[in-house]
Amino acid sequence: MQIFENHSLKTYNTFRIDCNAAFFAVVTSVSELRTILAIPDFLNLPKLFLGGGSNILLCRDYEGLVILIDFKGISDLGDGMIKVQAGENWHEFVLWSVNNGYNGIENLSLIPGNIGAAPMQNIGAYGVELKDVFIELEAFHIDSEEIHSFDRESCHFTYRESVFKNIHKGKYIILSVTIQLRKDGIVNTSYGSIVDVLDQMSIYKPSPKDVSEAIISIRSSKLPDPKEIGNSGSFFKNPVIPISRFQDIKKEYTDVPSYPVNDSEVKVPAAWLIEKTGWKGKRIGNCGVHNKQALVLVNYGGAKGKDIYKLAQDIQSSVKDKFGIPLQMEVNVIK
Repeated sequence: MQIFENHSLKTYNTFRIDCNAAFFAVVTSVSELRTILAIPDFLNLPKLFLGGGSNILLCRDYEGLVILIDFKGISDLGDGMIKVQAGENWHEFVLWSVNNGYNGIENLSLIPGNIGAAPMQNIGAYGVELKDVFIELEAFHIDSEEIHSFDRESCHFTYRESVFKNIHKGKYIILSVTIQLRKDGIVNTSYGSIVDVLDQMSIYKPSPKDVSEAIISIRSSKLPDPKEIGNSGSFFKNPVIPISRFQDIKKEYTDVPSYPVNDSEVKVPAAWLIEKTGWKGKRIGNCGVHNKQALVLVNYGGAKGKDIYKLAQDIQSSVKDKFGIPLQMEVNVIK
């Protein structure tokens, strides 16, 4: 394990923000993690733990220790139970699953980031969420250095939320995730334009791999590749609002889309709200809102984290002023 000083984080965050860490190290095992946390010079320094860097916006240099969690490995435990180490790339794992005849997570294809971040915000797309297949995770308690297990109930999964984003925020490092996959070939094509894309591919009895490829096609057509244009995928959560508020909006905007949540609430696409406030495709300096997907804020090159954060705040203000709906950021902002 090597420790670097004044190390650039540009290649470790998908926004490609060029900030430096006072100290930086990559750890590949729990023993290495314990070793670096015990170094006297680092005991009182602030610490930031990174995975794939797809859910973070760096607005400043980090005057502390940044540790990249790079645990690797996929273990088939039998009967569809798969244990995946935190440093594995999520999308690569989805491809591994469909190529090995499993189904259950094909709808989550091309979501950026690593396995360790998936349960933190209960990743989801096209009618499927991580909680639907989640069994348990192992997490390292930073203060005690004990390894604790969390089952689905103890994670308190909700829409883009878990205990690791609220009551346990900053207290744990996720080490591995165990999920339950199937080999029954049953797929979910009911959400979005999956069926339309499959029809275009002349596929009428899709396999899990077919669904994965269709979703990759859809997402690729709408979302910029972080390797080409810096971004973190969806920047905002889709807000859940009372049906009464939705009905008020629909009186003026008959085209407003929605998805039922329960008897009293619906989910409204944040992208639609952002587009209706005139932000889609708008560029300010070196950052802006993507012209194909209003949920995605982008770094065209050379943008500072504080520029993107200001843009996000301006979007929030516009949506709140026009619709009375507060937008919440999905991305973890380091201010």
